[in-house]
Amino acid sequence: MSPAGADGIIIVDPPPGVNVRLDQSLAIKYHHVDIQIKEQVATTHVDQAFINDQPWTAEGTYIFPLPEGAAVSDFVMWVDGTAVHGEILEADEARAIYDDVVRRMKDPALLEYVGRKALKASIFPIPPGEERRIELEYSQILPVENGLVHYLYPLSTERYSSRPLEDLTIRAQIESKVPLKAVYSSRHDVSIDRQDDYHALLGMEESNVLPDRDFELFYTISSERIGLNLLSFKEEGQDGFFLLLAAPDVRVDEKEIVARDVILALDTSGSMQGEKIDQARKAAKYVLDHLNPLDRFAIISFDTTTKSFSPELEPASKAGKGKDFVDRLEAMGATDINRALNEAAALVKGDRPAVIIFLTDGLPTEGVTETGAILENVKREAPDNARIWSFGVGYDVDTDLLDQISLDHGGASTYVRPHEKIDEAVSAFYNKMKMPILSDPSIDFGDIIVDQVYPPDIPDLFAGSQLILLGRYREGGAARITLKGMVNQEERSYTYEDLSFRKEGGDDFIPRLWATRAVGYYLTRIRLYGEKQEWVDTIVTLSTRYGIITPYTSFLVQEKDIFSSQGREEAMQHFEAEMAASTEAPSFGVEAVEKAVYQSSLSAAPVEAAVPANLTISTGRDGTGKTVKASELVKNVGSKTFLWRNDTWIDTTFDRSMRTKRIPFLGEEYFDLISKEPVLGSYFALGERVIVVYGGQVYETVPEEGSDSGYRG
Repeated sequence: MSPAGADGIIIVDPPPGVNVRLDQSLAIKYHHVDIQIKEQVATTHVDQAFINDQPWTAEGTYIFPLPEGAAVSDFVMWVDGTAVHGEILEADEARAIYDDVVRRMKDPALLEYVGRKALKASIFPIPPGEERRIELEYSQILPVENGLVHYLYPLSTERYSSRPLEDLTIRAQIESKVPLKAVYSSRHDVSIDRQDDYHALLGMEESNVLPDRDFELFYTISSERIGLNLLSFKEEGQDGFFLLLAAPDVRVDEKEIVARDVILALDTSGSMQGEKIDQARKAAKYVLDHLNPLDRFAIISFDTTTKSFSPELEPASKAGKGKDFVDRLEAMGATDINRALNEAAALVKGDRPAVIIFLTDGLPTEGVTETGAILENVKREAPDNARIWSFGVGYDVDTDLLDQISLDHGGASTYVRPHEKIDEAVSAFYNKMKMPILSDPSIDFGDIIVDQVYPPDIPDLFAGSQLILLGRYREGGAARITLKGMVNQEERSYTYEDLSFRKEGGDDFIPRLWATRAVGYYLTRIRLYGEKQEWVDTIVTLSTRYGIITPYTSFLVQEKDIFSSQGREEAMQHFEAEMAASTEAPSFGVEAVEKAVYQSSLSAAPVEAAVPANLTISTGRDGTGKTVKASELVKNVGSKTFLWRNDTWIDTTFDRSMRTKRIPFLGEEYFDLISKEPVLGSYFALGERVIVVYGGQVYETVPEEGSDSGYRG
């Protein structure tokens, strides 16, 4: 899927003798987008304010490249309280404007909009320091494909604003007669409020940003109790990538909720005194207040010894007495983690799923204190139906121990930093896990061969939650997918027909999102289990191919020649050295906690890894070069990643052994090629010198006056 345009820009006609690029003309003060989707009809309202930062009066043309299929219902530009209406340009008319601007400004940025209709309006002069507000509204019908609805609003203001936006806000409201299941934004971490099965509200707010990724929204509709849909992407001659979305109803019948056991293991050692123990009490009481009627529970507090509310699991009806027990907990003594976990595991019965919520703020200091021994003891005691969710409070926690326990027993770790509240972290977690409706799920993909699936172990499904599963597949084609699991000791099976893995093309964000999760998965395993060569190879290969920058992959933004076998070998050695130093560091402390949080965020990433906007590095192999932002040296376009090397944007799939076809920048061959292959426009939009591998050919754009001077690698 090539980028589509829907982000308004003002093309300025500078005074005689003044040369400006698009990103040097006007600044965008704010950008507000309000999206209303009702029965697959999307109405988008855009509100932008432009400021003239230049010392001269700006005049020009406002262009708004429309999404494919959009029908304009209203277009208003406000200038000093006066509404100015624009005209709609067909794709070829808009293309003529883009080509003219590219030639005149020698700035290829607009080429990403090739093939789109556009709105056009002349703007009144904008004196220096003044601003103009532009509002517009358009509507479009969003097609439904096997219950999947897709909406796109591109945000490519990075190339067109002379400084960061003060305010960026996107709000989307969805209303459907058919029950909504998964609601998913593929490129931005948005808040999602599900009021019921027929409405959803999404929002994101950012400040001081130069957004460079499209806002993309997927949602699924289905009358099935658990909706399941599939997105995929495949390049010719290569394995494909898929994203599976599975989501149950938001509200479910009480009889459909899986009965389970909830065991609280709370650290009450001396270090928990004061605000920590108060928040831990609140967290425990929140869980007890939100037990389902058929749940059972247990409470274990631990310090030098352990104390239990009851020697056995109790019904939810006794939660009130459990809260009285929690109120009497006091903080004193040392920390016997081994004993607490083993006693919690011993309470787990085999007749239903069990969740152990384990909360601690320190290292093991009593009883068995060696990490490996504790892990082995818990593995021996905990039945297969036990899920352990660890909460590490503060920085004096053993991240390796907590992460390993959760990893071994189907849970995850959450770290509560000193400025965060324990009760808020636990209640947020428990809200998501409150109503389990399918335990021990598994997925059968039928005749489609899939592998490298993340997460490798499919988590239980909960009402109002959604599963995001990513993986690779061999050959595309029709698929029959079966989801199985347990509901109160009865097996349930759901079969989904009419799904298809693409044989070519598709949603190009999926490969980078899959690679993000894979990198996080292998980083965590190296930290917990030590280096394995195949894990190291995988991380370096994926980081290079998809531009995933981690604290250990700075070779991406250094001037290392990763376009040759020797350069890749150097990158591998660099990575191994960085990881070796990292794994030798203590497993507790600020650095250890932040590392664990970061790697966990990659492993469960709902969106693809972006190039960190605030990461600055020194160019030059010895670190003495110019300090620049990483985002200025790494760019993602569609499924491709480009690195800035030797004044050229180079496709990471390029190898120095390849021969390039040189295309003079802004020459006739340049525009003819874009006309025949519009997708190349999005790659050439990066700049004057670009190397891209496409369709079995390597294209290299070079300065028009020196077409024989190619890449100096």
